[in-house]
Amino acid sequence: MQKPKTVITLTPEEKELLGETARARTVPYRAVQRARVILLAAEGITNTAIAQEVGLSRTMVVEWRQRFARSRLEGLKDAPRPGAVRKYGSEAERRILAQLDVPPPAGYATWTGKLVSKALGDISSHQVWRVLRRHGIHLKRRRSWCVSTDPEFVQKAADIVALYLNPPENALVLSVDEKPAIQALERAQGWLRLPNGEALRGFSHEYKRHGTTTLFAAMEVTTGLVHTGHYRRRRRREFLDFMNRIVAQYPEQELHVILDNLNTHKPKHDRWLSKHPNVHFHYTPTHASWLNQVECWFSILWRQALQGLSATSVRDLCHAIDAFTQAHNEHAQPFEWTRRVVNPVDLKHSYRELCK
Repeated sequence: MQKPKTVITLTPEEKELLGETARARTVPYRAVQRARVILLAAEGITNTAIAQEVGLSRTMVVEWRQRFARSRLEGLKDAPRPGAVRKYGSEAERRILAQLDVPPPAGYATWTGKLVSKALGDISSHQVWRVLRRHGIHLKRRRSWCVSTDPEFVQKAADIVALYLNPPENALVLSVDEKPAIQALERAQGWLRLPNGEALRGFSHEYKRHGTTTLFAAMEVTTGLVHTGHYRRRRRREFLDFMNRIVAQYPEQELHVILDNLNTHKPKHDRWLSKHPNVHFHYTPTHASWLNQVECWFSILWRQALQGLSATSVRDLCHAIDAFTQAHNEHAQPFEWTRRVVNPVDLKHSYRELCK
């Protein structure tokens, strides 16, 4: 004898919600089928007809009718599924992280996922990478830093920052440094047409060396104007020759020059400074050349003029630098100092703030 079918009676709220689900196009299709099953059942349609209409077996139609009768709308939701049994627990994660503190095997400089898995023996490399990703650990990523160990960092940094924010009245502040061994590289470059019709711009990896030049630069902090000089070497005599040229451009004017701690900048007995009483040298703290604003200009020079440059001689290289300097000076603007706290530990952040 066939069991009597479960009678479905809907409240207005249930009928409205099931109707919206049956008409929706952004919900899973299984939810639409279940909603249609209950709506048709509430109209008194047989289970066999409902199965044909909805595209389910008669057994599934009976099951959803019964689940709705027992739990109403909650019964139409998917039952929780246990899923796969967890293979690795917190102990495996602890072992993976502890293994990274052990030196890698002989012959290897750093750990890899496979090496960690092999060292542990019972943990797959896939699980190793899951744990590393969860903790944001990158085995191949390396950070670089340069922490100033100068015991007089605060005094020296305050002196430099004061020159930037409040330069002396009727005086000129210059940021001076050199960029040594700039190579004159000759390499083929231009447009390359690919078989698919695309065009790429680049240069060949092969090149010829045509010598090097050392660039000296002095930047006016208040205007952004840059003065340059080209030399074959970077010695005390080249530095003084460049400074003589700079002093000659500003006769009878007080100059405050910001320099790093290179030995050619600060000999023990400086006769040159005694002959130029209007020139005052201010040295950045040790390992803190980022306080020298001309370093920002060197970075701009490299990105906009030197990177990818093809030069057949040192003369061509110098002409390219001079052309960029002239173009830069036509629209020169000073760098705006926005760093309020100078911390010797946060060097890279300070440099970015300086170059804004």
